[in-house]
Amino acid sequence: MKHDVVDARVSPEGRLRVLSKAEIHKLLDHSAGGLYPVFRNSALAVLNSGSFLDDGKELLERYPDFDIKIVQEQRGIQLQLTGAPAIAFVDGEMIRGIREHLFAVLRDILFVSNDLMENPSFDLETTEGLTDAVFHILRNAGLLLPRIEPNLVVCWGGHSISREEYDYSKQVGYQIGLRGFNICTGCGPGAMKGPMKGATIAHAKQRIKTGRYIGISEPGIIAAESPNPIVNELVVCPDIEKRLEAFVRVGHVVVVFPGGVGTAEEILYLLGILLHPDNADVPFPLIFTGPASAAAYFEQIDAFIGTTLGEAARRRYTIILDDPAAVAQRIAHDMQTVSAFRKQSKDAYYFNWALKVPHDLQRPFRPTHEAMRQLDLHLDQDKHKLAANLRRAFSGVVAGNVKADTIQAVQDHGPFDIHGDEAVLKPLDALLQAFVRQNRMKLPGKAYVPCYRVVV
Repeated sequence: MKHDVVDARVSPEGRLRVLSKAEIHKLLDHSAGGLYPVFRNSALAVLNSGSFLDDGKELLERYPDFDIKIVQEQRGIQLQLTGAPAIAFVDGEMIRGIREHLFAVLRDILFVSNDLMENPSFDLETTEGLTDAVFHILRNAGLLLPRIEPNLVVCWGGHSISREEYDYSKQVGYQIGLRGFNICTGCGPGAMKGPMKGATIAHAKQRIKTGRYIGISEPGIIAAESPNPIVNELVVCPDIEKRLEAFVRVGHVVVVFPGGVGTAEEILYLLGILLHPDNADVPFPLIFTGPASAAAYFEQIDAFIGTTLGEAARRRYTIILDDPAAVAQRIAHDMQTVSAFRKQSKDAYYFNWALKVPHDLQRPFRPTHEAMRQLDLHLDQDKHKLAANLRRAFSGVVAGNVKADTIQAVQDHGPFDIHGDEAVLKPLDALLQAFVRQNRMKLPGKAYVPCYRVVV
């Protein structure tokens, strides 16, 4: 199928008006160590905002001739786009929000390469060094605002959800916005867009002109979850682990809507943190919510967590069904608890330094066939470690569903094999099968071919 494309030249706004020759060379370097592949693919994802798509490989195949070059002129740089998605333009001009996202991608890719990966002052092999790297990525993006009381609600949930679930997420976002809180999501469609959309209306009613709609992504997943148009602050972290840590460092309360394997990965990541003994007294509110029709979904999630991680994990979250106002009221109450704790412990409002993120949850996990086979999925280990390993299992399935290189690896070598104790694998398999039955693995209308086999 042919898709409309546009050739255009785009100038930046704000920062990054000039680049060094070395930076331009690095961005246009097509070699394995060069930045061009990640820059091109992330830029294409941003330009595809608004398209109904959740497959990074399919996106690349739709626009095989897309190219992006940097033109250095006397007045600064411009981006020369060839074969760009026409959806990003109106009357030949790039939509302003998309242009902002495009240069946010450029900003973050360059910063990570120049200031983190090639900077010996960052020890990316240590827990402290990795947290410091996340801090600097967020500060460079302008996300960290001091002297503002805790007000950021992180909303997690799936991109492939029903209309009823999407509308419910908007209603919750509306109630959150009426109370003056801001929204942070994974930046994509579905339950990532709904809360932002509801909050924009509420902020308008309350005459709040400084509403923040923060989207945090990473290069491997942004193609499947192009930034939705409401996002006004976009950050692209270098990998999924730093993306997840960014959420918990800047957020004050987390709300989880219905979703699929990606949402399960996020839940397990956070529980892996909250179950660590060092975090026993750190308040980090976690709320699961959805319409009444999502009751069975949360019962499955709750049962899986209880079976694998135990009652201590179940005590770290609250389930509220079919009551957007109650969710927002609970958030408002929990915000006060978080604010009091930060004040008493002298922790920053804008970055949660007090939270201990175990190294197991920080190390980048590359879901190869061998790595997936070797996952340590048994009950005879600390619960926060089991949560970290379960997180990796779900991360591998996410990659096999949406990331172009992993989709190709599965096509070439077959599904991932997941091994472990029967006591872990049986509930894991039951949960994944439920996601498939409920069409939570792919967008509606797309047949799902599993990228995994649970070997019991």
